[in-house]
Amino acid sequence: MVHGEAWTLKEFFTYPNEYIYWTIQIVMYPFMTGLVAGAFVLSSLYHVFGVKELKGIARFSLVFSFALLPVAMLPLMLHLQQPQRGIEVMMTPHFTSAIAAFGIVFSTYAMIVASELWFVYRKHFVESALALRSIPQRSLGQNLGHLLFSALTLGAMDISEHAIEADERAVKKLAGAGIPVACFLHGYAGFIFGSVKANALWMTPLMPVIFICSAVVSGIALCILVYTVTMEIRKFLAARKKANYPELPSPEELKSAEVHVVTMTAKYLLMFMVAAITLELLDLIFRGYTAVKSWDILRAVIYERDFVNIFVVQYGLGNLLPFIMFLIPGVTIRRAVVGSCLVLMGVFMMRWNVVIGGQAFSSSLAGFMHYKMPIIPDSVETFKEGLFGALTVAVVPFCIFYVLNKVMPVFKETH
Repeated sequence: MVHGEAWTLKEFFTYPNEYIYWTIQIVMYPFMTGLVAGAFVLSSLYHVFGVKELKGIARFSLVFSFALLPVAMLPLMLHLQQPQRGIEVMMTPHFTSAIAAFGIVFSTYAMIVASELWFVYRKHFVESALALRSIPQRSLGQNLGHLLFSALTLGAMDISEHAIEADERAVKKLAGAGIPVACFLHGYAGFIFGSVKANALWMTPLMPVIFICSAVVSGIALCILVYTVTMEIRKFLAARKKANYPELPSPEELKSAEVHVVTMTAKYLLMFMVAAITLELLDLIFRGYTAVKSWDILRAVIYERDFVNIFVVQYGLGNLLPFIMFLIPGVTIRRAVVGSCLVLMGVFMMRWNVVIGGQAFSSSLAGFMHYKMPIIPDSVETFKEGLFGALTVAVVPFCIFYVLNKVMPVFKETH
């Protein structure tokens, strides 16, 4: 069976070798890389621009961005017919291809985020190593922890006030350097689509900018959602353990901190939502005004076949409704959670409409193709390119974040 035949439905005149080759995994790829960039930009608002109101979520979003980082490559690896060759992008990077340049950009960004995390948590690594070292008879777990934290210190055991100030200056410089790299990391995903001259829906110079703005929106929304869920879990645990551990913060203190952080973060989410929505509508209006040769079939896709996906789900439920919810004064935790979920759905549908909608019409400009996503897999191929493959990609970063939080606690001050 030809790759793509299992999930492609054809209508009217299409070429025999035309199928939906880029499926749900290629939708997940720009979506996940956008979350990486957006979470990092949110943390940089505190480290670079000194927005002290975001201090409570800055460390959280930085660790979460690092947890999302390995997953940025996972959709591509699942999509490849020869995944063992994927490492060649990292081993032999060059700029003759947009995908090949990914090796340089990804490696640079990974080193920046890893270095920034090390400077942020170096004091914690040293204190943990010294605390475990002082235990006379350590268990196996404590010995392993001592080895781990001692290795993470890299021999830099100085935690004096002067050394901590130097760490903070390094964090600020790295965060400043990481912002353009993070934007380029996701912007080049839009560049890949915008540079495809053979596809009328993708070819636009605004595509990289639209991807960057929507990436920041999705990253901030996901951080609000996961931060809120994490704080709710902490409040539940604090209520159960407060009697035995009086040093733990009370649920009321945690709730107050949660409301304050979510309210301030929602304001910056609104700012980036305005930019993202404006650019997307500008691109749509520009296409209709210029009305190039392929506009007839594009209009049939945008205003007829994908009308519900674009104007109802993406713009209506994913953009307009959460924008109004966050714009109303007195943002509550429940409203922030619902609004963040709607924003994530809107950004995901934007990626879906670009990737899948861009393949919905034939190169003959006289036929259409539909992607029928495999729900119940009957082979490895339909698993990777179907619902369960997408769910695998979505779940992995939360597992990585759980492990990272054990080594780099995001709520260290009140643990």
